Amino acid sequence: MSTTTIITEAAHRQPDIDYHPDHAKYLARTVCRLKEDPSLPSTPLPAGLPSKVEGPIVWQGADWKEEKQWVYELSEAELKEIDDAIKHFQGLNKSLGYISQETFPLPMLSPLLHDFSKELYSGRGFFVLRTIPVDSYNRQEIAILYAGIASHVGSARGKQDGLGSVLAHIKDLTFTHGNGTTGKDGKPFGNAAYTTDAQVFHTDVGDLIALLALQTAKEGGTSRIASGAMVYNELAQTRPDLIKVLSEPWPLDSFGGNPPYTMRPLLYYSEPNIIIQYSRRHFTGYGVQKRNPTIPPINEAQAEALDAVHYLAKKYSLGLNFQKGDIQFINSLGLLHARDAFTDDPEYTRHLIRLWLRNDKLAWKTPKELEPIWKRLYSVGPDQQRFPLEPEIRTKAGGVAK
Repeated sequence: MSTTTIITEAAHRQPDIDYHPDHAKYLARTVCRLKEDPSLPSTPLPAGLPSKVEGPIVWQGADWKEEKQWVYELSEAELKEIDDAIKHFQGLNKSLGYISQETFPLPMLSPLLHDFSKELYSGRGFFVLRTIPVDSYNRQEIAILYAGIASHVGSARGKQDGLGSVLAHIKDLTFTHGNGTTGKDGKPFGNAAYTTDAQVFHTDVGDLIALLALQTAKEGGTSRIASGAMVYNELAQTRPDLIKVLSEPWPLDSFGGNPPYTMRPLLYYSEPNIIIQYSRRHFTGYGVQKRNPTIPPINEAQAEALDAVHYLAKKYSLGLNFQKGDIQFINSLGLLHARDAFTDDPEYTRHLIRLWLRNDKLAWKTPKELEPIWKRLYSVGPDQQRFPLEPEIRTKAGGVAK
């Protein structure tokens, strides 16, 4: 076999990288690549990208000293206002897709939530509301109050599957919806969100993520967030070549979708904001759902970039003490998030419900490469919005598990 053939085969082989990062492999890959090309740290940043991002969105976990810096505890009067708003909406006899600031009035709380939404886009990028008395409401009432409160933060709800669901349940479903390995339909669990496994640092699509804790785990499950701009600044200073790699197109596995993969960058500049948008499993697969071997593999530089982003996010992350009844809001354009592995028992079974939101008045400019995704995400009308009250596996329009 010729040297050219060996090089060509290596170029078309998926690197030795898994969903869960391996720090030893990351360090070895970095050493190898720098040995092969010592000039990598001297690579110029791509044209138009800043050498450093400034502003309150740039932070590290050590900057935050106590919860009261990001947690707002709802008063009895505010909880009464929320309860009254539930009754008001129920009296309208409208479907849940019509929940809005107008149909879920919060005269006292709304200005405060608007200020918090500005904090998401122009400030640190996260806050927590504490604490909704979730045990006092049935599932439909919880959906109403959750979407109602969230409508005063984000004016648009994004659909999270191909069926128009704007509400998603984040819970271990491996045994209730399968046999511990695959779902009842025989399709693999290809998403750590539906297991007790750790989720590595990633972003969701859309502008904002809201998570309401119906119950916490017996042990573990800490929610972790990190500033994408902080990650960017360190890479721009120490490894600008990886910034270049992140800003170039990558092959994202669509896991049974049509087309089988798409191409786009993972890093964007929407002045003055850096945006990182990716989920690691689209490049590594997850569990029994392997990356499609017929689509283009990532390369060694991309593998190093994935690990670099994860470990820098971990280095600068903040762990949130997520309590039952809390609603956590984060900017998914500016922050990365992760979750520790956890253990459930019959009394403490971790169960979150998620909304994807956007505040059209405050939103950052959507990068053109993401515009088709965002348009599809926020195109679901009030009559087409589904609010599943019980956990289910998200599916694409064709019925493929996501």
